[in-house]
Amino acid sequence: MIRFGRIFLVGAILAMAGAAQAGTQDFTLTNATGYQIDSIFVSPTTQSSWEDDVMGRDALADGEAVDITFDAPDGQCMWDLKAVYNDGEEAVWIGFNLCTLSSITLHYDNGTTSATYE
Repeated sequence: MIRFGRIFLVGAILAMAGAAQAGTQDFTLTNATGYQIDSIFVSPTTQSSWEDDVMGRDALADGEAVDITFDAPDGQCMWDLKAVYNDGEEAVWIGFNLCTLSSITLHYDNGTTSATYE
């Protein structure tokens, strides 16, 4: 019985450690643009180049959502986001505080791409 208790405690500690390592910058992205998104890039606002595609899948159809997870340095909260659509068009947003939000929804209306977040 004691052995089971120790294994459970170790498992609980490892589970908490894994949760603690999940980046506070991770978020859920929802595509409400009416178009397919093929790539999503994030980059620190202070950087002039884009990191790798972080979408984690080949495409995000209209109406679908995906959890975006990526390695980010602790304390780096301000991030830019770029969406690349299946026709090659791009949309860029500057200065998302990914330490304070958990979801971003992309919209397209009358030639304007926008984002809402919470």
